[in-house]
Amino acid sequence: MPNYLSIDTSAHASVALIDADTGAVIAAHTSPKGNDQTETLAGYVRDLMADHGQQGPELAGVIVGVGPGPFTGLRVGLVAARTFGFVWQVPVHGVMSLHALAERVLELDEIPEEFIVASDARRKEVYWATYNRQGALTDGPHVAAAATLPALPVYGVGAGIYEEALREAGAAPQPESFAWIAESAYLAKHGLKDLAAGKDLSNTAPQYLRESDAQVPAFMKQAQAKEATA
Repeated sequence: MPNYLSIDTSAHASVALIDADTGAVIAAHTSPKGNDQTETLAGYVRDLMADHGQQGPELAGVIVGVGPGPFTGLRVGLVAARTFGFVWQVPVHGVMSLHALAERVLELDEIPEEFIVASDARRKEVYWATYNRQGALTDGPHVAAAATLPALPVYGVGAGIYEEALREAGAAPQPESFAWIAESAYLAKHGLKDLAAGKDLSNTAPQYLRESDAQVPAFMKQAQAKEATA
């Protein structure tokens, strides 16, 4: 039966091989640290495919997290997924990375009527979105200071990093989720639901939500402007 390759690099490098018919996780691996997507992703995919005798052209498709997330890490996963799709001639499906966190909340014994998932956006900010108890997105994604989030239960690594600020704002960080990051297996779980519902996931544009820290120097901007008007 065909399988899906799932990739997310919005936080850490994360890959999974998913049974396309049942949604079962055949195998998955997530890096224990962030900021190593460039060095680790290709090797993770190679080993995952080789260990399970999976040929790229035989995949049902590639599911990739589109963020939100930092520029460099997020771009690594998106470029890889698009390249695999082109070389193997299989479809590539984009899924918002925060959906992976929401899928973990849906596995809990008690699911709030409304909740927030949050990942670390650095600069004392979080990437966040709001969901209802059925797992449907109701607001977001956004990037904002943790202290400005609504007074709701908050899940994800962002809740742990900024626990104090969230509590002061009236939100309720959930300790059981403080280590949660966007993982490819959960990303695929949401993506397969969307595909089954007939949703178009062909858009793989990255959701950065803010400008890069790597700014173009002023003299380069001036040179570019002169070239454009020449």
